[in-house]
Amino acid sequence: MALPAVTFPDSEQVAVTVLRAALPTGTVVGTEWPDGLMTKLSAGVVSVTRGGGASAQRFVTEDVTLDIDVLAATKKQAHDLAQLVRAHLRAAEGTTAGGAQIYTVADISLIWLPHQPDAETAPIPRYVLVMQMRLRAHRTST
Repeated sequence: MALPAVTFPDSEQVAVTVLRAALPTGTVVGTEWPDGLMTKLSAGVVSVTRGGGASAQRFVTEDVTLDIDVLAATKKQAHDLAQLVRAHLRAAEGTTAGGAQIYTVADISLIWLPHQPDAETAPIPRYVLVMQMRLRAHRTST
């Protein structure tokens, strides 16, 4: 007998859905750094990338690690935005978003890691937040 084919929701899009709804208007939230990055720093940039993960309960839940780059015009602004990202993702625990039931959310680390695009530019203020989510595909009743 063949095992069931189970697909899990796109964890990056789950986090992006939560953050776009929660963060201040103007904050750029996506899964890649936007074109024209330097012009968007005043409002802040949040980029979510899946860092790993695996099935937690076979055919039911998946634990995913998310690497979240938070960039802004100043170190304080980047820090404050990273803390907002952390708070809103933690608050999403127990809710549904982006086609997923979010069971648990944990933060793993938050580090200061300024980005220097090239030798002729000043470093861009950046924090990297690593978080873990346990997800299950959200089924709507029919």
